[in-house]
Amino acid sequence: MDDPTISNQRNQSAPPTPRLNLPSRMSDSSLHLENLPSRTTHINRMINSTYNRSPSRTIYSDRFIPSRSGSNFALFDISNSPTSAEGKEDSSGTYNSLLRAALFGPDTPNKKESSGLPACRNIFRYKTETKRPLHSLSPFGLDESVPGISHSPVKAPRKVPRSPYKVLDAPALQDDFYLNLVDWSSTNVLAVGLGNCVYLWNACSSKVTKLCDLGIDDSVCSVGWAQRGTHLAVGTRNGKVQIWDASRCRRIRTMEGHRLRIGALAWSSSILSSGSRDKSILQRDIRAQDDFVSKLSGHKSEVCGLKWSYDNRELASGGNDNKLFVWNQHSTQPVLKYCEHTAAVKAIAWSPHLHGLLASGGGTADRCIRFWNTTTNTHLSCMDTGSQVCNLVWSKNVNELVSTHGYSQNQIIVWRCSTMSKLATLTGHTYRVLYLAISPDGQTIVTGAGDETLRFWNVFPSPKSQNTDSEIGASSFGRTTIR
Repeated sequence: MDDPTISNQRNQSAPPTPRLNLPSRMSDSSLHLENLPSRTTHINRMINSTYNRSPSRTIYSDRFIPSRSGSNFALFDISNSPTSAEGKEDSSGTYNSLLRAALFGPDTPNKKESSGLPACRNIFRYKTETKRPLHSLSPFGLDESVPGISHSPVKAPRKVPRSPYKVLDAPALQDDFYLNLVDWSSTNVLAVGLGNCVYLWNACSSKVTKLCDLGIDDSVCSVGWAQRGTHLAVGTRNGKVQIWDASRCRRIRTMEGHRLRIGALAWSSSILSSGSRDKSILQRDIRAQDDFVSKLSGHKSEVCGLKWSYDNRELASGGNDNKLFVWNQHSTQPVLKYCEHTAAVKAIAWSPHLHGLLASGGGTADRCIRFWNTTTNTHLSCMDTGSQVCNLVWSKNVNELVSTHGYSQNQIIVWRCSTMSKLATLTGHTYRVLYLAISPDGQTIVTGAGDETLRFWNVFPSPKSQNTDSEIGASSFGRTTIR
């Protein structure tokens, strides 16, 4: 039997168990680790609560209540403890995780994750610093502003028909890179220069009309429709420009000024610009009696590309000297000069969507499409296409671009401009695709080549506001001749 004296001594020698000073409604068992998950309902509710932040403005907190996202919680030294070898997390780590989430929110970074942040001695901050998105720094604003950067969710590629819906034979269509022999009017009439004649093809009725014959001593080097109406400019090998009223098949006037052939024409309201092998560009006002009102000098070789911007304020010119120049309405010297191309610059296109966005393409030794911001005078990007770039045209319905090519693949490429990814590659021509024009509804392109054919392709979607089919409908299937 045990001695009661010894028993009392044992009781007196054993230290008392430490106890926490808890409220009367809480017991010690509620703090045991195994009971922790069931006692954290309120904390979990805080963790899982929605915490919205404004993406576009600085958020100021109350004067004495700091902003969670702007504060430096790493100075609290509350971080997860390493897991044990068995993969179980230490109890202190679980407690710290819950405590951090309850105090500072579920999005608070760990100390390890915050190590890369710049040092800051302040624990709390009273405003949230928000970073500007990349596209907000772009000179062109939001959404597909700079080629090569996508700001919208990726969509399934649009299907582009791989075959032309119509083919026209075009006998005597010249295989000359420096000429521009095809243009499509706002009244849906296609003009084509064939040898020393100009023919008109009505896309609504498929009727072919012979507009003019320059005779055996001359030939057609360029054609260009006025932006509105039925006036057509014809540039000749002898350095003259003829203005024709296509509705009456009558020549209005002939203007001189160039010494050599005129391979490029561009209209800006009543102003007609002509580029020649004599290296000059003449500005002509068809309302004035004089043959030209100003002469633009700068190119050192033949001028083979001319395009006015959509606001008629800037004229882009490309030449066989591998230069791309930009002129304003009143300059006689280029205001911008781009010398990055390494071959002749014939392909030029202004974006109808973004002011000041210009695309240009180089010849066989260059093969590149380059994008420029003429507002800030910057080179934006470059895409090597692998073959001679002959023409460029921008869709006015969507932010897409078509390029036609010569050596060595003779293909037509439809590009998505936001990423410069290929939507479609169209083949069929057996010679360089030297000529390109787009229909007035913006859905159809026509291409011409030295194989003496004109091919019509449906490549772009209709405008969102357009519910009816194009007048150039698929009823025009088949192959006919333009003369």
